[in-house]
Amino acid sequence: MGLGHMGGAMARNLLTAGFPVTVHDIRREAAAAHLAAGADWADSAADCAAAVDVLITMLPGPRQVEAVLLHAGAAAALRPGSTWIDMSTSAPATARRIAEQQLDGRGVRHLDAPVSGMAKGAEAGTLQIFAGGDAAVYTELRPVLTAMGDPERIFHVGPRGTGYTVKLMINLLWFSHLVATSEVLTLGVKAGVDLAVLRDSLIASPANSNFLEHDIQDLLTAGDYDESFAMALACKDLGLAVDLGRDVGVPVELSALVEQIYRRGLAQYGGPAGEMIPVRLYEELAGIELRIPAGPGDAR
Repeated sequence: MGLGHMGGAMARNLLTAGFPVTVHDIRREAAAAHLAAGADWADSAADCAAAVDVLITMLPGPRQVEAVLLHAGAAAALRPGSTWIDMSTSAPATARRIAEQQLDGRGVRHLDAPVSGMAKGAEAGTLQIFAGGDAAVYTELRPVLTAMGDPERIFHVGPRGTGYTVKLMINLLWFSHLVATSEVLTLGVKAGVDLAVLRDSLIASPANSNFLEHDIQDLLTAGDYDESFAMALACKDLGLAVDLGRDVGVPVELSALVEQIYRRGLAQYGGPAGEMIPVRLYEELAGIELRIPAGPGDAR
């Protein structure tokens, strides 16, 4: 359930791997390619859950997960012995509430298995997957996960809820890298250092990161702020991470500041803007564009 940029590609990969697939989305037109490839259509979330042994949800966030599982009746429709795998970036508390209300007393199993790798990873079937839940259930259903992800980067990370937590920590650190890198590059360029020289120097130093070396490349050479992942979702994920800090009693001052910078970008550029749009905040404040002309031999 959930056939957006991520879920649509993941469902196609399950079909390609030979799994029988039943799909549901609030937009039936999103399922056209899946139905043409042999998937079955369910008219409602509850019908979809009742028809399957493994229910996979790939939804925008906790509010939608709770709406589908509780209010639309999907959790109640799951059969004893079936499994709900939530691959959304969501909150441990939401899944715990759903499990306690509808799953645990009926013998329905649950894995939280959020993903990293963006839409291109979903298309290619090379997602990283971080699964929390019973180890035996994870082992049994690993072939399902392998159809959607890179087998070398599918991990069982602990008991129920830990998959959500690991994914939130990955996103939190990535967004923090983005804000710190934006500030450093803008400051260095305004102070007179050539952007390409500055970046190469940072890459050669102990301060290097995967973000600096790889993830920001398309922005620096082509002005691509990555609209495949929207600012609205980035702010949702940051909010969940900051909330988790409050819930477990860990001060998260830096994370809260990163969230507020992202929310300023959301207010200024809108929810559909790309996840790297906070770089533009720094560019506009400094009156520059962070761009490196891509030469014919540039392999970065």
